[in-house]
Amino acid sequence: MLIFVAACFLPALLVATLSTAAMRKVAPKFNLIDRPAARKVHRAPTPLGGGVAIVAGVVLPLALAYWGLLLLVRNPQLQPPGFAAIGVNWQGALDQSYKLWAILGGGLVLSLMGLWDDRRSLPWLPRLAVQFLVASGLVWVGVRATVFVPLPWIGNALTVLWIMVLVNSFNFLDNMDGLSSGIALVASLLFAAVMLTLPGEPRWLVGGMLLVLSGSLAGFLFHNWSPARIFMGDSGSYFIGLLMACLTIVGTFYQEDVGGRHVMLAPFCILAIPLYDFCSVVLIRLSQKRSPFQPDKSHFSHRLVELGLKPRNAVLTIHLATLTTGLGALLLYRVPDWSGAWLIIGLIVCVLAIVAILETAGRRNNHSE
Repeated sequence: MLIFVAACFLPALLVATLSTAAMRKVAPKFNLIDRPAARKVHRAPTPLGGGVAIVAGVVLPLALAYWGLLLLVRNPQLQPPGFAAIGVNWQGALDQSYKLWAILGGGLVLSLMGLWDDRRSLPWLPRLAVQFLVASGLVWVGVRATVFVPLPWIGNALTVLWIMVLVNSFNFLDNMDGLSSGIALVASLLFAAVMLTLPGEPRWLVGGMLLVLSGSLAGFLFHNWSPARIFMGDSGSYFIGLLMACLTIVGTFYQEDVGGRHVMLAPFCILAIPLYDFCSVVLIRLSQKRSPFQPDKSHFSHRLVELGLKPRNAVLTIHLATLTTGLGALLLYRVPDWSGAWLIIGLIVCVLAIVAILETAGRRNNHSE
């Protein structure tokens, strides 16, 4: 297991670290610069395009691993000693890999759109249209949640909604150094742990891809941690959001009989904080009769800063809150039915209630000044 984890995590970490360092030098030449503004926290022009490095950290190791595995499976004489004894159904992993390549393809489309948006600032309607088309295409190739409902169109519609919400959630979260990438790192590691510790046969393919994503995010965080020397931009947040949305779907609904139906709540546990931030920000902006996609300082991270926390400490607080709710996902697979699941749901609700109290206090503090 440790060899598998290291083989997935470390190459992605190395590629992303080096690619991010390269993008720090290349980005200014292509006018990929995020300049300070009233709604932003940073005070100096900072390169964008770190999302390109995140994509490279995921795609390059996965491509090499895929072709290497394909070569070994088709040519048994090339297999190293102990390869067959590992206990992994390599052929089954290859048979399922088309979904993951479809996810990566959709992620590349959104990343390219995000890169263009970083340079030209696209209107929100075309961005949503592309997101909808990508999400619908992924549902068509089989990335869908059944939600245990006999009518397929309900699961398909909820899958499209889930993907679009997560894509925009991580985009919204990219408002402080290390925030969006750190939350994604915590979430991907937690869900990888879920996939690799399931009763029976672990889900090596989904777990491995999550470990690759986490390695790439860790490499990017070397450069993005406060004070950030580069930002991921929309090219990175869209890519991360799509992968998190799709991998939680493929992982949770891969086998309907693993852990009972209550395990479909696992992604909500892991991603409770991003989902709360997205929903609260949208409601605040709509209540003020503004576009939900008009940037401002109405995020949970900004409220914590308004309460007196330094931005770095606010980010760490949100990371820990994500870890707290995410641990509930690990517990969900260890309780037999809904009777135990309700206790975990109660835990998540209490954490979100604390977040809501802090956010409300921060908003009132801001209005009183």
